[in-house]
Amino acid sequence: MPQLLPLRLLESVGLRARAAAVVAGADGTSDPAVASAAPTPARPSVVSVPASPQSAAPSAPPAATSPRPSAPVSLSEPSTDTGGPYDIDPRLERTGPLPIIAPRRIGESELAVYPLSLGASVFGWTADGDTSLAILDRFASLGGDFIDTADSYVGGRSEVLIGKWMRERGNRDRMVVATKVGRHHENPGLGSVSIVRAVEASLERLQTDHIDLLYFHDDDTEVPLEDSLATAEWLIETGKVRYLGASNFSADRLIEARVLASAGLPKFVAIQTQYNLMHRAEFESALRIVAAAQGLAVMPYYALANGFLTGKYRSKADLSADARSVRASAYVNRKGMRVLAVLDRIAAEHGVSAASVAIAWLLAKRTIVAPVASASRPEQVDGLMAAAGIRLTRAQMLELDRVSE
Repeated sequence: MPQLLPLRLLESVGLRARAAAVVAGADGTSDPAVASAAPTPARPSVVSVPASPQSAAPSAPPAATSPRPSAPVSLSEPSTDTGGPYDIDPRLERTGPLPIIAPRRIGESELAVYPLSLGASVFGWTADGDTSLAILDRFASLGGDFIDTADSYVGGRSEVLIGKWMRERGNRDRMVVATKVGRHHENPGLGSVSIVRAVEASLERLQTDHIDLLYFHDDDTEVPLEDSLATAEWLIETGKVRYLGASNFSADRLIEARVLASAGLPKFVAIQTQYNLMHRAEFESALRIVAAAQGLAVMPYYALANGFLTGKYRSKADLSADARSVRASAYVNRKGMRVLAVLDRIAAEHGVSAASVAIAWLLAKRTIVAPVASASRPEQVDGLMAAAGIRLTRAQMLELDRVSE
């Protein structure tokens, strides 16, 4: 259940004034807190976006999954979105597929990507080598260009397979590759030596000379954050890393990181956190407020709640002993069945899968750029990619919000 933010936190992230702006919007003025970039319609691929604020949002028809309301916002509209700026456009009523799937910009970076990140944690694990390459082929053929991995996934095997695929296909320049450091057993934590060694090892496995988006996989409280950021600064200056992100960081640490960035250290441009219809409270509190205030691109992982939101697990009999099934078992209850029932009905209305609707719900939230979802077979990629073309109505969004509270 979303929580109301204390006044102290609102003041610390500079959103007290934004709250007043929302109220002013009800009187006919615009609401800057709700504005979002609408990238130029194009074939979904990596594009270069100028870094200046004036060019941060190229002129284009706005995508419904990233709305920019121009009409006054009615504060009387029912909403479960408390404690922060509005997540969805109250005027959104029309349904149907989007005619153009525009790339979305990653925070304050020059990267723009298809709004679905292919999670590679299963590569070399539940998906063998050949299957992993086939999944990547299917992803790229449908316009995908954003791959998410980590140096710790299957001990680095995931990165090896991605590197092999990019070298054989000759498509490195068309891909945006995000990887994470901090959990590999050979280079644990975020100390300077560990970060440099981890990045060098990832570059070798990925068969590339740069990482587009490097995440700190977890917060390392034993290392001063300024030391980790200073090491990242060196990696950026040498061209080995383009941009920096944070995974599993608290709101307080993100605020600390932004204070350090004001002194010249690198900014985080993106964050990863667990967020889906079955797991909402962690993100929909202080973390969402800080992400919005700092202009961070949010990349939710476990977008399908370990496969539960695909509809695969509907009773205890559907569960097995594998790790994903064990995690999904926590959702096989009355609330989970109610969520699946609503997903099934909305999916039938759109002629898509429940998984597509679950990801479309995330994409309709204004701070979300590209949910991270994985596939164990090539044919599963289609449903993941289809989510970006679904326009949910406001009524459907509110129904999903309510049933998943």
